[in-house]
Amino acid sequence: MVELKLADYKAEKQPDWCPGCGDYGILSALQMALFELKKDPSQTVVFSGIGCSAKTPHYLNVYGVHTLHGRVLPVAQGAKLANPHLTVVAVGGDGDGLGIGAGHFVAAGRRNVDMLYILYDNEVYGLTKGQAGPTLGLGEKTKSLPKPNPQGRLNPLLLAFAAGYTWIGRGYAYDVKGLKELIKEGLNHRGLAFLHVLQPCPTYNDLHTKEWFAPRLYRLQEEGYDPHVPQGLSPEELDRKMALFQEKALEWGERIPVGVFWKAEVPTFEERLKAYLPRYPEVYPAQGQREALDLEGLLKEFAL
Repeated sequence: MVELKLADYKAEKQPDWCPGCGDYGILSALQMALFELKKDPSQTVVFSGIGCSAKTPHYLNVYGVHTLHGRVLPVAQGAKLANPHLTVVAVGGDGDGLGIGAGHFVAAGRRNVDMLYILYDNEVYGLTKGQAGPTLGLGEKTKSLPKPNPQGRLNPLLLAFAAGYTWIGRGYAYDVKGLKELIKEGLNHRGLAFLHVLQPCPTYNDLHTKEWFAPRLYRLQEEGYDPHVPQGLSPEELDRKMALFQEKALEWGERIPVGVFWKAEVPTFEERLKAYLPRYPEVYPAQGQREALDLEGLLKEFAL
């Protein structure tokens, strides 16, 4: 196999985001992570929805699919299940994933398909002139809003946890090296990984700028936080882990944690499918072969 260089993961097309946009940092971190993990570009697919972040696949020298607004997760999951040997990454903004795509965000957590979802969070709809995104706080007013935001802030970490994501992390777009390591951890996780990325929007969001974030961010793992949730944990220990996760997920203001919040060992959707498709994933739909489905077993499971 040809030895790949970092440049081999970069497309010839140059990004055209606004100067200072956090998307540049996320793109660089993703390119570096794929390179350091030696992911085969011909077996790697990056999916996106609609918005500034949706241009990401255009700037990566891997396969890319630019999907519909809010629909990146079902398309990406379908590709992973059709060919479970692919490395699949889905990317999208807070509006794409937690606004119009919120239903798909929740449904994906129930399945635990083995892939990574990276959410770019700048709290505004950057592509359509800075309307308030789902993660902007109640009463907050960016320079792009005529009046303060009348809606409450959605917490991506808590929603991902409630939905069932088995790996939950948060990074910062301007910390490229730290973000790269989190992307690598998410890609190595066996199951559905969710990476929430905080990023300034220098064009529309004048509240949470790089100057605002800089003194507040701290690394969870440097303070001894352990996100690992092994199978067979006692109910008391599991309750303790969940309470600590919630405490850290709600921390916002003077201190904002980044790092890995949750890492649970749960069977993936691909592993669950073997009960109905015994030869899966050795035989999979993208090969053009059909596997006999255990209809009797399905009917028994859903019988009233």
